[in-house]
Amino acid sequence: MADLLFRVEKGIARITLNRPEALNAFSTEMIDLWIRALETVRDDDAIRVVVLTGNGRAFCSGGDIKAMARGEGFLHKSVEADEDLASTGLARKKSLWKRVQRIPLLLQEIDKPVIAVLNGLATGAGLDMALMCDIRIAAASANVSEGYIKAGIVPGDGGAYFLPRLVGVDKALEMLWTGDSYTAEQAKQMGLLTHVVPDEELPAFVEAYVQRLAEGPQEAMRFMKRAVYQGLSTDLRTSLDMISSAMGLVTELDDYQEGVRAIAEKRKPTFT
Repeated sequence: MADLLFRVEKGIARITLNRPEALNAFSTEMIDLWIRALETVRDDDAIRVVVLTGNGRAFCSGGDIKAMARGEGFLHKSVEADEDLASTGLARKKSLWKRVQRIPLLLQEIDKPVIAVLNGLATGAGLDMALMCDIRIAAASANVSEGYIKAGIVPGDGGAYFLPRLVGVDKALEMLWTGDSYTAEQAKQMGLLTHVVPDEELPAFVEAYVQRLAEGPQEAMRFMKRAVYQGLSTDLRTSLDMISSAMGLVTELDDYQEGVRAIAEKRKPTFT
């Protein structure tokens, strides 16, 4: 079976990391399939929401430590991978750029809600992949850490970019320098997780959450996401100019008319 599973049903895209025997550690096949899945999500307007999770007892353990120990580089090689990812420092840099680092860049191009569901362990680059998503929902038994320091490496996937934006510079450095582990509830208190729910309630909670987003006014939601992320790196005037343009566009859409009517009629709106 493939190292990553991807399916789309009724406007909801589901990406499942599928190396449970290796705690869903990265492989070349997994990352290549991940990139293709995200390209599909970006380009298919029928997709409304994306859900990312892991198969088995872990969300993702990040880089394949066993592959590193064998001198194979950061990723477990699939049979089809014929390049030597560990031969030189430059080869390792190119490997990160061509594969793992493509994921945050693609996510930056996706204006649809992306939900990470942490069903278990998330460490190192595995945690960072969740931090790149918009919303993080975790089982109460989940455990997270930035474990790079234990292997003497640095966060090559974007963790040093995303982590301080969520927890602040001092806590980000502490997490990276110590590699300490945190329970789901501790992670939520730090701002790493959006919701923590009992393990047995996780599937139902996620489905209700995703369905609610899928039923929302899609163009307005996508403009909202872009405005929030662009606002992190632009000045006030630029942000206001962007959002006023978005307001001008969404008020021409059927969803706007339906929303206004539903409020006036005191009923739940039915968006397209």
